[in-house]
Amino acid sequence: MNTSMGRSSHFVKRNAIRVLNSKDGCGFRRGCSYRWKSITDGRSAAFLSGVDRFHGPHPYVRSSLVKHPLFASNNATPSSTASYHATANQQIVARRNEINRQKREARQKALEKDRERNLKLRHLFSEEVQQRHANDGDTGIGNDVPPMFAVKVVTCRTLRAELKMNGREKRGRMFVERPTFFGENTMKSIDDEEDANNYACMSVKALKQTIHEFFRRLKKSTYVLSASLPVLDQEGNVLMYDDDDSEDEDRQMLGMWPLDTDEDVQNAFFEAEQFFLHHQKQQQHDEMSAMKRPTLIIHVTKDPNAPLPPPPPPYLENLPDPNASPTMTMLSFYAFPPNDGIVDPNSTADQLKRLWRPFRALGRVYVANEGVNAQMAVPTNVLPNFLKCCTVPSDQGGELSHVLGSYMENGINIDPIPVPMDEFRQNPAFRNLHIRVRSQIVADGFDKPLDWQSAGYDMPPLEWHAKLKEARDKARAVQSKGDTSSADPLPIVFDCRNGYETQVGKFELAEPLQTENFRDSWDVLRERLKDTPKDTPIMTYCTGGIRCVKVNAYLTQELEFTNVSRLAGGIIGYDRTLNEQAPTEEAMFKGVNYVFDGRMGRRITDDQLGTCFTCGSKTHLITNCKNENCHKRMVQCENCRDSFFGTCSEGCKTRVVNSRAAPDSESNANQVQKSKGPDIQYTNLGDYSSGHSSPTPPLLYEIELNTAAFMPTGAHMVSGAMQGRFLTMLASMTREGRILEIGTFTGYATACFLEGAAIAGKLSGFQRIGTRDEGPYVLSLERDRRALGVAAAHLKVMSEHGMNDQAAGHAAELRATDSGVGDFDAESVTVEYNNMASCELLRVSDALATLEEMASGSSSTSAAPFDIAFVDADKTRLTEYVDALVSGNNLLKKGGLIVVDNVLWKGLVLDASGVVDDSDSSDDEYSPEAGQSSLKNERDILRKNRRARKLANKMHRFNSAVVQDDRVEVLMMPIRDGLSLIRKL
Repeated sequence: MNTSMGRSSHFVKRNAIRVLNSKDGCGFRRGCSYRWKSITDGRSAAFLSGVDRFHGPHPYVRSSLVKHPLFASNNATPSSTASYHATANQQIVARRNEINRQKREARQKALEKDRERNLKLRHLFSEEVQQRHANDGDTGIGNDVPPMFAVKVVTCRTLRAELKMNGREKRGRMFVERPTFFGENTMKSIDDEEDANNYACMSVKALKQTIHEFFRRLKKSTYVLSASLPVLDQEGNVLMYDDDDSEDEDRQMLGMWPLDTDEDVQNAFFEAEQFFLHHQKQQQHDEMSAMKRPTLIIHVTKDPNAPLPPPPPPYLENLPDPNASPTMTMLSFYAFPPNDGIVDPNSTADQLKRLWRPFRALGRVYVANEGVNAQMAVPTNVLPNFLKCCTVPSDQGGELSHVLGSYMENGINIDPIPVPMDEFRQNPAFRNLHIRVRSQIVADGFDKPLDWQSAGYDMPPLEWHAKLKEARDKARAVQSKGDTSSADPLPIVFDCRNGYETQVGKFELAEPLQTENFRDSWDVLRERLKDTPKDTPIMTYCTGGIRCVKVNAYLTQELEFTNVSRLAGGIIGYDRTLNEQAPTEEAMFKGVNYVFDGRMGRRITDDQLGTCFTCGSKTHLITNCKNENCHKRMVQCENCRDSFFGTCSEGCKTRVVNSRAAPDSESNANQVQKSKGPDIQYTNLGDYSSGHSSPTPPLLYEIELNTAAFMPTGAHMVSGAMQGRFLTMLASMTREGRILEIGTFTGYATACFLEGAAIAGKLSGFQRIGTRDEGPYVLSLERDRRALGVAAAHLKVMSEHGMNDQAAGHAAELRATDSGVGDFDAESVTVEYNNMASCELLRVSDALATLEEMASGSSSTSAAPFDIAFVDADKTRLTEYVDALVSGNNLLKKGGLIVVDNVLWKGLVLDASGVVDDSDSSDDEYSPEAGQSSLKNERDILRKNRRARKLANKMHRFNSAVVQDDRVEVLMMPIRDGLSLIRKL
């Protein structure tokens, strides 16, 4: 079998049978996040249907799917069974991909437009400066007008309140290009009306588009525009004031006129130009005026004729501020609407997002044609409003009665004990609200859905409690007598959850199905009940009740049992009901109820039913391995959790220790250091190499933790210990220690470069602190204000305290108090380190444009050439970055190095190159930092991610292009995610 055939066979084996849902029993994904690979070619679709149009019937599908009992129900054929979920998922993902593609294209067009506008404005600024310098020697005033208008935009108080505009949007400044043909008779000289629409000073449409680019919230409202000339102080500065909601007559008396037509706009800008020339003429014998260009004041006011907004729905009346809630309430619910179910899951998902947004709710929600499955966390102070939103009938203003409402079985399961907000923030059950469209809300593996309305008796919790208690007492009595001949048959109680859930808690008398995935339940039930009479009482339960609906539907409709009941509301509903209505009763459920959120479990009794994965002792704790490349779910006692640092094995413990991963408590920090002794067992060369390298400065460890705290979605982007030490080594071996970094992020690599630059300066005998013009100096470019704020705080600590334990303590205080960490509001900031090197953080809107200007020598940011340029920025424009660096000598010295990060892109560049790497990732010669088979699993996951594949293709094209460039010499190194050292010849 050829390579592509083998890959496709593996793909079908893992995805067709598993119905493309690597989820836990409640329909929620476990561990890593998987995404379904979009099928766009006939070959892939053919494999999913069991037939390869190039090679005939696929052997695995032919042999396995036919024999699989799940697909034998309802006399289904293998192709129809496999294609049911494949087709559904294919359509869902195709729609989602198309929507995402359109969004990406729109974002890309907007970015390109912003870049073009910024570059054009920069050129206009340069042209204006040159024009001003040319006129410096003139004794009189000329008729030359600067090529730009300055526009001051002021919004009225009504719009500010309605749109919740920030300080920049309340009043701000923008620049508008002045075309060369602009003048009093402009329209008479324009042949094409489209030319006028390209300039904001020529048409209302273009002016509004320009305003929207700078003041985006105004897109959400209807407004009217008016203009006025600026009011200047004695030095020519424009005085600003708050706009109000004056009537039209009042505005005319204040010197403001409406901008209703294109002619109004042109006249307004023409008046501004004449005002500027008149002002310049008056100021020609005085000191130079602060007014450098024609200025116009644009007033944005609420349209008085705009229709009134609709009244808020009843469930939003008197809504408290959810951000002020002291606690969060955990809840779950599910619904199976009858008849056609949910006709359009995509629009329903959008509707849920819109309606739940005001509540600041978090959670995971799945929407499918068969219904809705939700697990959420809602601020407690808005919980009554949220419940009304989900349950109010349509005739009373409700919008979800066709989806939820009366179709929610047993209502909404609410955790009886709210979680304090401080505790929730430290260990959030959910971080965002994710509403996903799926082919099923619980992956059951059926080829077609059963009738979920016919699923046995929904037994109330107190009745369930009494029945189970009676059965327990009867079982004890029978056991004590030793005679079972006259005893009534006891009910069979099935725990429909997965094996890892039942390990830490279950009802008395319950038989766990011990499945790894919920869709494996049907084989177990068929085998367990094959000789059982059809009238035998069967009781089922699960976490929230949704799985029991499907199990009981299977028992009654497929296996034809007649006495089937299920616990209404599941364990969650039982726990709440017993606490509220029968608090003195002994709970029949023992141990911990495993839940699918960050809490991992809720203890109902103190019984310890689980067996520690590590030592075998009894415990109730269930967790995931702290080694992010493992993340194995396991039962582990508290002692083993502390001694193994929350990991599952010595190998994972070594990985966490050597990578300086965060221990569960600060008191373990010293144990981490002590464990790096000669007796430690290494399982691969990556760990061995880390264990025999000089220790990483403590400050860098805290930078990693701060990044995870302040920017959790980008925590994986820091360079890490091995790469960071390598960058420091490179910088220390340069001639002057001059480093250009493109992409600061939170400052990890920046700190490494600054450390190395200081070493290089000391070794070269430099006697003073480096600057832009000479000596050890790091210039770092970044566009993200939040990231720059975090980086600036880190480098300030490094400048004042070094990189030792004391510095680490100060960096940890940033995480504890949030002090000194905020969005970066300045244009740049400079710090000094070790009385030798300096580092300047520069905020840019487009790093490539700034780089190109520096290369041309026309930028105010220009500096003396650098020894190293580190590129960790936009991966789609790496070729342009390298070209700007090697095209001339203004940026990079001859013989200088360009270091490009992420050139292996999680190994997916192999797929992009047409080669599939199925080798074990523990290949020590290739990847000394590899986490054994975990990285291979990660690549398998990423292969299903369309964006990851796209970026891998771009990275491969860059790697292929740069190695053929005769201006450079390239060495690619498999450090971390790959580094390319590119030496400029």
